[in-house]
Amino acid sequence: MKGRSQKSGDRSVTQQTMKTHDDDISGEIQSDSAAYDLKQCAQRELAAGVLKQAAQDLRRFRGATSKVERELYFDAYRWLTVNECSSPFSFLNVCQFLHLIPEQVRDELIADASSSAFTYWIRRCGRAASQLQSSASQFFVNGRNGNAEPGDMVFDSAPSAVGSIST
Repeated sequence: MKGRSQKSGDRSVTQQTMKTHDDDISGEIQSDSAAYDLKQCAQRELAAGVLKQAAQDLRRFRGATSKVERELYFDAYRWLTVNECSSPFSFLNVCQFLHLIPEQVRDELIADASSSAFTYWIRRCGRAASQLQSSASQFFVNGRNGNAEPGDMVFDSAPSAVGSIST
């Protein structure tokens, strides 16, 4: 075989070509998957940013006196209260994308917007404290069962929609 040239019909040449082709396809799939994950992450951040901006506008411009500030408040309020899905970043679509319950988020945002700054911060601290308590108790329960892992102390913000969009 030393002196024999490899022809396209040789088994080793065909297998090598197939392996190289499979590696190329595998690399393309991984690249596509990474691009999809990056796109999902960017969309999630944008959706969270839209929700956060609406919450800030509702709080900041609640008692607005200028025309521009009143328009900002009413735009945020309309966005929050309209039940439509035609826009990709409508309130209902943002909630669905972030896995939040629209009615719960709406109630919390309206309650936060109508409360004073002191009441707002008391509620925020209360939510953070209950999340910490829940995470700590979950950590200790997992520790007793021998199921504790390094990532168990991660704070899950799913129970409170507004708590997950910190300012």
